Amino acid sequence: MKKTSIPSQTIVITGIGGHFGRAVARRLHRHHEIIGIDRRPVDDLPKDIDMEHIDIRRRSVEDIFRRRDIEAVIHLNVLHDPRARQEEHHDFNIVGTQKLVNLCDEHRVPKLVFLSSANVYGPDPTNDQFLEEDAPLMGGQNFGAIRDLIALDMFCNTFFWQYPELETVILRPVHIVGRVNNAPSRFLRLDRPITILGFDPMVQLIHVEDVVSAIERSLIPGVRGVYNIAGPSPVPLSVLIERLDRNPLPLPEPIARGVLEAGWSLRLSNWPVPELDHIKYVCMVDDSRAREELGFEHAHSLDAILDEVEAMPLL
Repeated sequence: MKKTSIPSQTIVITGIGGHFGRAVARRLHRHHEIIGIDRRPVDDLPKDIDMEHIDIRRRSVEDIFRRRDIEAVIHLNVLHDPRARQEEHHDFNIVGTQKLVNLCDEHRVPKLVFLSSANVYGPDPTNDQFLEEDAPLMGGQNFGAIRDLIALDMFCNTFFWQYPELETVILRPVHIVGRVNNAPSRFLRLDRPITILGFDPMVQLIHVEDVVSAIERSLIPGVRGVYNIAGPSPVPLSVLIERLDRNPLPLPEPIARGVLEAGWSLRLSNWPVPELDHIKYVCMVDDSRAREELGFEHAHSLDAILDEVEAMPLL
């Protein structure tokens, strides 16, 4: 696909209060009319963005769709807290998304973009070298927190047939790093990151602004489907740690699990034990579909990404 221009649109962004949501808003408000939805307080958005402090499950969300002619919804409002109860995850994520989609259908919104993650495929020693979009979503086998994201990803997949007039786009980016407060960024900012003796998986990173670019490309009229999103070529985890001049703490797996279990149970750490699989096994994706059909190109090199990681403190 060529670099097709994207017409100015009125866009709803859910979850705009997070670090990533604000990055999307700061980019898109230059060319689009943005309406932000978040139950959290947000005080540093551009002044021309209309902010609605609403839980997406509330009935009052429909007033936004009644008052305005919405042309696209970018759905980022997903609860990822691994300490939250499974019931809370389901209610907020699945019920909230179903309400959002029903509103899109009822008010004839042409486009829905949902940000998933390549983590839905799951790190595993039997993975193909590069996973395509039709690979099974196995990330929840050992990690309960990912099961909810997989359910949401599969739930959005059903929209292609259930709501054929709604152009649904599902993006599955690799590990996002930059000015975001997620597990990959926090891990790379550690002075002494834990590694597993005998394991050095290949890792794919992407800069937060490049994921914003993928979202922007998804707004092109006519685009729909599932797209893996990746950045520069993958490198071994040890190369990332060495490049960042970190002092890794290599541990046998049983000891590493014991350390994380103790830290988690005592609330001294927010690293769930299943996160260890991401520094043990490979989970890489083929993003050729996004590059061919969306015209997506990453702009940040690995050096540029790591330079930014080095310059940023823990958020």
